[in-house]
Amino acid sequence: MAAPVKTEKLTKVFGKTEALVDLDLEMNQGEVLGYLGPNGAGKTTTIRLLLGILRATSGLARIFGVDAQAEPAKAHERIAYVPGEASLWPGLTGEETLRLLGNIQGNVDVAYREVLIERFNFDPSRKVRTYSRGNRQKLILIAGMMSRADLLLLDEPTAGLDPLMAQAFRVCVDEARGRGQTVFFSSHALSEVEALCDRVAILRGGRLIELGNLHEMRHLSALTIDADLDRIPDQLATLVGVRGLVASDHHVHFHAEGPVEPVLRLLAQAGTEHLLVREPTLEELFLAHYGQAVEEGQNGQ
Repeated sequence: MAAPVKTEKLTKVFGKTEALVDLDLEMNQGEVLGYLGPNGAGKTTTIRLLLGILRATSGLARIFGVDAQAEPAKAHERIAYVPGEASLWPGLTGEETLRLLGNIQGNVDVAYREVLIERFNFDPSRKVRTYSRGNRQKLILIAGMMSRADLLLLDEPTAGLDPLMAQAFRVCVDEARGRGQTVFFSSHALSEVEALCDRVAILRGGRLIELGNLHEMRHLSALTIDADLDRIPDQLATLVGVRGLVASDHHVHFHAEGPVEPVLRLLAQAGTEHLLVREPTLEELFLAHYGQAVEEGQNGQ
């Protein structure tokens, strides 16, 4: 079976700007992939290339084996796209908009559409022009999810949603995964990506710099260690792999890279009364890639 998404050396250049360079990416059936990067990293460019909206400078993009550049209409048969913000028809009601988008898509799970309308607390009887940004976002999320498409391309899909509605979105993604749908999910909400995604891809300057599940990516950042000790050993500050040491009274806070056995042995010798060792969060992994200190905001700063 052909991969839901497969790119080979996919590249897009605007003048002198390299928006995307040599992207090699392959997704598995039923996978939820988090696609991360700061503004300008190439996330939206990637999605537009997969949709055939942009023409690639070079390389290939395939959707279930279909060349998305050469046959975009055929590729679209198995895609539902949810942008971060959409231009809708202001004179139509929400219900009319859903009906129109469903006709364009060609496949609607009517029962599930009603579930989504209730879940997102959405009033389909109102005119689109009266909707807030959050309600417009609910509308296009419902339109995308109700199609039950084999591949969901989601570009900042929770922009404008309040926390309760963002949680409703998470339920939808879990349901899609359970049905075997594949989800390509671009987001700035790192906690959301961490909660939902099977794998994470990180872009920087149009280049894919990391791809893997969170367990595989833990090596990108140090462990965080807090300990209460009988005494603070002088050797701790100079131990290989220890950085950002903050010591006060009998408490130490620091980050440890590499093997932790020497660190733990030294702490045990110092009379450890309390020890907390924590793996980095996705946010810390992301910040590590962009040259920002993991310690920022963790020492009361």
